[in-house]
Amino acid sequence: MTLLLILLFGGIAEVLVWIAVGDLVGSMWYVFFWFVLAFMLGLNLLRSSTAHIMPQLQQMQMTGQIGADPAVSKKLALAMSGFLLTLPGLITDVLALLVLIPAVQTALRNGLMKTMAKRQQAMMEKMMGGMAGGDATGQNPFADMMRQMQEMQQQQSGGQYRDSTIIDGEAREVKPDHKKIEFKDVN
Repeated sequence: MTLLLILLFGGIAEVLVWIAVGDLVGSMWYVFFWFVLAFMLGLNLLRSSTAHIMPQLQQMQMTGQIGADPAVSKKLALAMSGFLLTLPGLITDVLALLVLIPAVQTALRNGLMKTMAKRQQAMMEKMMGGMAGGDATGQNPFADMMRQMQEMQQQQSGGQYRDSTIIDGEAREVKPDHKKIEFKDVN
C-alpha cells in the first residue's frame, strides 16, 4: 500500500515539476526533448553497466551477499542511474545524478547490506524455529529438517563443526636441496 502511495505522489510531483519547468523555459517541447535525450542516455548507461557484471550479479543473488568489489558497486550505481534516467521526469533525473555521487553510493550500499542482513536473519529464525508458526502445535515445520541436516553434517565431520570454506591439512617445512658448485682445478 505504501509503495502505491509513493508511486502516486511521485507521479503527481513529476507532472507538476514538468509543467513548472516547461512554463519557466517557455515551451514544453524542450522538456519533452530532454526526456527523450535522458531516456537514450539512461538506456546506454544501463546496457553498458550491466553487460560486464552479470556473472557477479548472479553470484551475489545466489549467495545473498553484496560483493566488496568496488567495480561491481560502481557498475550497479551506473545501472541504477541509467534506470532512473529512463523514467520520464525531472525528479528521477536529479535522483539519477545523485546516485552517481560516491558518498550517496556508500550510503545506499550500507543501507542495502543492513536490509539484506535483516532479511537473512529473519529467514534463518523462521527456518530454525525461532519464530512460532507452521502447524497447530506452534512448531516450525522446517525445524526437524534443519536439525536432521545439522546432525548429518556433524556425523560426516566426526562431530566437529567444519566450515566448508576451510581446507583441512597439514603443513611441513620443505628445505630445498642446495647444490654445491664444486670448483675443479683445470691447471
